[in-house]
Amino acid sequence: MKISLRDSLSTYNLKIGIIYYNKIVVSDSPQMIKGRIQLYQENLFLEMQETPVTERAGIAEWRKLWKTLGADPNRYRHSAESLMRRIAKQNYLTPFHSAVDLNNFFSLQYEVPIGIYDMDKLQGDIEIALGDEETGYEGLNGRYNSLKNILYTHDELGAFGSPFVDSQRTAVTEQTTSALQILYLRPSQSEDNCKELLAAIGKMFTQVNGGDFSIALLSNTTKEVPLNDFISGSN
Repeated sequence: MKISLRDSLSTYNLKIGIIYYNKIVVSDSPQMIKGRIQLYQENLFLEMQETPVTERAGIAEWRKLWKTLGADPNRYRHSAESLMRRIAKQNYLTPFHSAVDLNNFFSLQYEVPIGIYDMDKLQGDIEIALGDEETGYEGLNGRYNSLKNILYTHDELGAFGSPFVDSQRTAVTEQTTSALQILYLRPSQSEDNCKELLAAIGKMFTQVNGGDFSIALLSNTTKEVPLNDFISGSN
């Protein structure tokens, strides 16, 4: 399997982080993690009384990119902003399972959209591209989602993920043992900083879920990475 960034996206200076997890055990989140995430949300709510959602650095940068790509950031909010808006209304996220809970936590903490997918439900090579009128899928939000002018990921079976909402087809469950996490990082971040962030996320994820991880970064300088060339991490 190789993961690539379509050449037509070169003008946007994208930085897409990829983490591959293997031999993980997904289960109910430990109470310590549940408590930490709940406390983080409560503190975030207080912070947003002073700094509204759209003024937060990561959220604002992705809203700007969203518009540059051709989508309306007010109509189609990226997933990190959607999560943040829930917190702003004190509609706190409830625990789901250890993979999704941590994925949401990382998205809130770093203010970027992040998706996580069951590797066994993916087939063939993966590409990140920009959607058109025909791009879409049944999402985790329970409805069909059109992805025109929105970044999306696809394998040989079709579209399965985006920074907007992910598909039902590739959802991680408690039966998942290997997963692919795609992080839509801030274009303004340096590549070194991006790689440090990926390593920190992979380490925390495997501390909770076990297994091991490896990372890769797609950008204008590296548009394609075979899975075998990912850099191994350590927890």
